[in-house]
Amino acid sequence: MTVLLPVGRGQRVVAMASFVHSFGTGLSVAAGALFFTRIVGLPASQVAGGLFAAAMTGLGAGVYVGRLADRWGPKRVQIAVAVCGTVVNTGLLLVHTFWTYLLVSMLSGAVVAASWSTLAPLVRGFGGPTPVVFRGYLRSVGNLAIALGAVAAGFAIQLDTRAAFLTVMIGRSLTYLVSGLVLLWLPPFTLADAGSADRGWAALRDRTYLAATAVNAVMSLHFTVPTFLLPLWIAEHTSAPRWTISAMLVLNTVLVVVLQVRFSRNVGDVPSAGRAMRWAGMALAAGLVLMALAEKPPCWLAVLLLAAGVTAYTLGEIWHTAASAEYSFGLAPADAQGQYAGVFGLGHGLAEGASPAVMSALPLALGLPGWLALATLLLATGLTCRSLMTHVSRPTLAPTAEAPAREPDLT
Repeated sequence: MTVLLPVGRGQRVVAMASFVHSFGTGLSVAAGALFFTRIVGLPASQVAGGLFAAAMTGLGAGVYVGRLADRWGPKRVQIAVAVCGTVVNTGLLLVHTFWTYLLVSMLSGAVVAASWSTLAPLVRGFGGPTPVVFRGYLRSVGNLAIALGAVAAGFAIQLDTRAAFLTVMIGRSLTYLVSGLVLLWLPPFTLADAGSADRGWAALRDRTYLAATAVNAVMSLHFTVPTFLLPLWIAEHTSAPRWTISAMLVLNTVLVVVLQVRFSRNVGDVPSAGRAMRWAGMALAAGLVLMALAEKPPCWLAVLLLAAGVTAYTLGEIWHTAASAEYSFGLAPADAQGQYAGVFGLGHGLAEGASPAVMSALPLALGLPGWLALATLLLATGLTCRSLMTHVSRPTLAPTAEAPAREPDLT
């Protein structure tokens, strides 16, 4: 049975803060680039350069701030990051030149990465007896919030006025502030295994965790398929009508919201994560091939192939997300979850920065051969993930289930 509400005050507070933050993400993803090109007047190439710089800045920030969360407590550090996000995103309203845009974008990238690495210990701390279900719930809630944020930003995009876009950007700043205020209601909590000596930069020496990070980075290349690759493919290479772009995004979001918790229930340890990664590779590859085949058929068949492709792709996305969360949390010591999450996010950030170039160089430039090359890469990664993790695995893996601990208090 699907969980409609999380259990306990702690889970509800974390879920609400995550929902508010994700709603703001939807606002910025949908309208941010257009704000800088149409309202500020920056060329698209400069906006893309700022986004890349932001992603690269976030790589180091996530690891460092995650370690601060382990030492000082994730609640207070996450609230501090939320305040910084409010200030930085408000600063975007003052951008008038490329150099100010670049500076504020880099600060924004650091805040985004720090927000995830400080949220991870909170998710682990309030995971309860079924942490995989709670993580799946947060994934579903996050996707729903992003979709709602994108819909809200759509009104500003349709109006196409400075006032409308400024309202969206101010709204993004407020979501950071509100998410931080919500976290003030978190009850005190502790993490299992906490209280050990300072581990230093243990995550950077943990070959098992680094292997999981590398595998996840390769698989994460697919995350720009629905937002970058598919819209361009539908509009420029298929006979499907333009409304199909929105329909496919809605299909992807609905499937994630409905199925993420259900699929996550079966991924509760490292071996099951390996199996989920194998299924993810096969489903992602099948989805990409179906999307590629939509290039030449008539309109009705192209729409059917795209719908089938997005359905298969989304199942792969859900399996990958469940496996990725298990690796990120299950392989990390409880008292260093922030630092480890920062390292895991580093791999994801590299993939996020490289993915648009990969999509442009393979499917968009080469057509069917490029789609097949990308599908083969994801399939091979998914199929070999479990054996790779077994080969590099340390003798004892960190437990995934959390239990009340005696010390220290991480509030």
